Amino acid sequence: MRKTLALCVVLFLVQQLMTAQKIDNLISYRDIKSNNYFRFNYDNDYFAASDENYTQGYSFELVAPYFKTNPANYLFYKPQNAEMRYGLAVEHIGFTPDDYQLPEIQEGDRPFAVAIFLKSFIVATDTEKRSRFTSSISIGLMGPAAFGKEMQTGIHKATGNKIPSGWRNQIKNDVVLNYEVGYEKQLARYRDLFSLQASANVKVGTLFTNASIGMNSTVGIINNGFSTITNRNGFKLYAYAQPTVSVVGYDATLQGGLINRDSPYTIASSDVTRVTGQFHYGIVLKTRTLYFEYARSVSTKEITTGSSYKWGGIKIGFTL
Repeated sequence: MRKTLALCVVLFLVQQLMTAQKIDNLISYRDIKSNNYFRFNYDNDYFAASDENYTQGYSFELVAPYFKTNPANYLFYKPQNAEMRYGLAVEHIGFTPDDYQLPEIQEGDRPFAVAIFLKSFIVATDTEKRSRFTSSISIGLMGPAAFGKEMQTGIHKATGNKIPSGWRNQIKNDVVLNYEVGYEKQLARYRDLFSLQASANVKVGTLFTNASIGMNSTVGIINNGFSTITNRNGFKLYAYAQPTVSVVGYDATLQGGLINRDSPYTIASSDVTRVTGQFHYGIVLKTRTLYFEYARSVSTKEITTGSSYKWGGIKIGFTL
């Protein structure tokens, strides 16, 4: 127990030296105790009074038993004696430089980039070992075909903000094909008031290639993301915190797609920050049928000439 607490403290202290995925619905503190549920996620840097880097993201997530027949499931590892849940999600993520309203290329800042993709995933929970194994595969597009310009311009017009003029310089069209695995282990739990978990994640593909490790903790009237699905939760209200450290191999939103190399502006490999990190925190309210979350995140710089950045978001879900 003493070693576990020491490791947690170390990870919190190094958070300012610490990228992980922007939308993560598979982590245990976001668990919904049902085989059938829908959840909507919306991220925007507006929540953090900012407008740069990761500027917006959203996802529509559906978990249901009939996804068990999805052929993509043959690509996933399924541990023995684990409860399985199957789902699909549509995700859309967009990135901009700081001076997004200027038409010129912003040298030394990140390029405009956007991606949209369909994600097939499974969640395998071992209730005896208090562990979770997640797998997913994402297929989609990045570039103008993912309509990032139209999305951001429409939102800025509706909210009276500056109109972005630099999307003509965005990362060009390319294929998104990514495979991801994650593992999470509960290290400590005190009744329904506190829990501590360790996690690891690996992504390989045309959009993101990286590996990360981290910790997460919950405090309050907490959710147990490692109990059986039949143990339906009642009222829950808790806060969470999650520092994550990542080693970055490739980031197409910075370096361009692997197939189409004709983007007008990309970040050189030597200028990509290879060890990065994020710190996520928020509050979750749950009932037996409803899920609501308010989240905030901060990330260290992803390129050597860049800066740290932050964003926020909300998640709303319900069981079916």
